Amino acid sequence: MPVMKRYVLRLFISLKYITANVVDRSNGRIVATSSTAEHTIKGSLECGRSCNAKAATVVGEVLARRLKVEGLNEGEGRGIHANIGKEVGKKGFKNQTKVWAVMNALKNNGVKLILDDENDDKNSWPGS
Repeated sequence: MPVMKRYVLRLFISLKYITANVVDRSNGRIVATSSTAEHTIKGSLECGRSCNAKAATVVGEVLARRLKVEGLNEGEGRGIHANIGKEVGKKGFKNQTKVWAVMNALKNNGVKLILDDENDDKNSWPGS
């Protein structure tokens, strides 16, 4: 029986950087990544000492493009799993806007996202 791949979005947010990874849970391998620490992304932003929601949006857009190039924007048909509550909880309430900016950029650029905690009203898509 073939192993079902499950792709999961992981975010790392600090005062200086925002990094988004999509991880293949079957082997722990990062299949796509995007970060404000990358020279090409860093040069296009005016983060200064801290990155904002605009920077988070750019990280999400670049990650979406990379997922499309790899043919993984739909997570092999099932989607990319994301747990908003867990990501916001780990990053703190102050970073909630950045978490949503990455998620919305992915969604708006054709990435099929599956919200693992979508029954929780506070974590549903804004405006839906």
